[in-house]
Amino acid sequence: MPTYDYACDACGHEFERVQRITEKPLKKCPKCNKDKARRMIGGGGFILKGGGWESDLYSGPSNKASSAPKSESKSESSSSSSDSGSGSSSD
Repeated sequence: MPTYDYACDACGHEFERVQRITEKPLKKCPKCNKDKARRMIGGGGFILKGGGWESDLYSGPSNKASSAPKSESKSESSSSSSDSGSGSSSD
């Protein structure tokens, strides 16, 4: 069910309500009890469901595969730095 934003023209109170799409908009403000509440137009949030969708572009399987070789290159660079360190200690 969608969440709708409301604002009261009488007291300025802003609130949210979870309602069915088929329900009529609220008229009464819960704070001042006047019939001055109106539904605000908000950005439509959506959720991607089903296979093949990722929540962000960084968690896709193609990015996970490309990050694996980087970890191997880090281990090679650490072994080469230890070789250069042992040569400097003999000076």
